[in-house]
Amino acid sequence: MLRYTEADGSLIFTVRVAPRASKSAVAGERDGALKVRVAAPPVDGAANEELVKTLGKALGVPTRAVEIVSGHSSKTKTMRVSGVELRQILHLAGVK
Repeated sequence: MLRYTEADGSLIFTVRVAPRASKSAVAGERDGALKVRVAAPPVDGAANEELVKTLGKALGVPTRAVEIVSGHSSKTKTMRVSGVELRQILHLAGVK
């Protein structure tokens, strides 16, 4: 089950990133974290930028609503997304 917290109209949750994938996409849930594959390499913040774009597109929110709270140089990151409902993130994670 996806672990999350609600704070100030935002959802905060953990993401596990797999850089250098063949394409960028949300790949479900694993060990309480949303798994996201990104095509960009983890060089000069390219994978982080791609992560923000991929999550924004998947959730239907602008990229300015998606923020990396912690884990900028790690594969495991804490994300804050404004303007989304929990059901949207659970749907991406494959939780019904």
